[in-house]
Order: sequence, then C-alpha cells, then structure tokens
Amino acid sequence: MNGPTLSDVEAMAPDDRARAVVSQMLSLDAFSRWLGIEVLDIAVGRSVCRMIIRDDMVNGFGTSHGGALFTLADSALAFAVNSDGMVTVAIDCTISYPSVVRVGDVLTATAEQDATSRRLGFCAVTVRNQHNVVVGHFRGTVYRTTTPHFSSSQS
Repeated sequence: MNGPTLSDVEAMAPDDRARAVVSQMLSLDAFSRWLGIEVLDIAVGRSVCRMIIRDDMVNGFGTSHGGALFTLADSALAFAVNSDGMVTVAIDCTISYPSVVRVGDVLTATAEQDATSRRLGFCAVTVRNQHNVVVGHFRGTVYRTTTPHFSSSQS
C-alpha cells in the first residue's frame, strides 16, 4: 500500500491529514531519520520534534555542530508548514545559537507557523534542551506551491 488517496485525505480531519502528510514526508526523509529526529506532535501549522545529540554530531570544539541543530529546526519547520497538505518548501532560513549544546543533550524543536499568504509562509522554531534552556532560535520563510502531497493517482 502506498498510503492514502486524495479522496481519503480530503475526508480526514485537519490534524489527521497533518499526521498523514508528516508520516509520508518522514518516510522519504532519510537524513532526518539518520539523525534520529522523532516527531512528538503534529497539528496544522505546528510540529514538535526531538533529537538526541550523538558523538558523531560534534564539531572540532566538542560541542554540537550547528548543522545538527539547523537540521532539527528545518525538519520541524517543514513538518509544520506542510501539515495543511500542500507541498511547501523553504526559501530562506536563519538560526542563532544562544547556548552551547553537548553530546547527550536531548533537544526539542517546536515549530509554529506565524502567518501565511497565498504563496508565502513564515515560521518560527524554538529549540530547547532537556533543561528547557533555549539553544536555538530559527526563522524560516517558505514558498507554498499548489501541489497537494497526495494526488488522485495514488492508491
């Protein structure tokens, strides 16, 4: 089975549709899976993801590589902004790192879509460690396509 059809998806409640979209996205996202990113919560316009920093995610200073945090935040953003069922892609993202992250830290990224227009969307992601300390501020601008995640040709 390849997943739900367009008619199945259209009949779903919005948050169920969001979960179906994110499940499909994550099944195709080898990099997020390799990093161990797990989706804890998903709703339309919002996602919460978690990742544990491993030994192979550190930089030359022995702290987490910024790219690991960026990817966690980017994945959380992608899940949040695609949760309405339309293919949406990042066109500009920035991150700041207010606190150090070390091996073994458990990071949680909460993405919330701020606003959308017909073609553009904006999303903020806050990344916190297991002590609830903010370790990342991420902001993304996305382009909203007219392509649905599920098409009538899927079965």
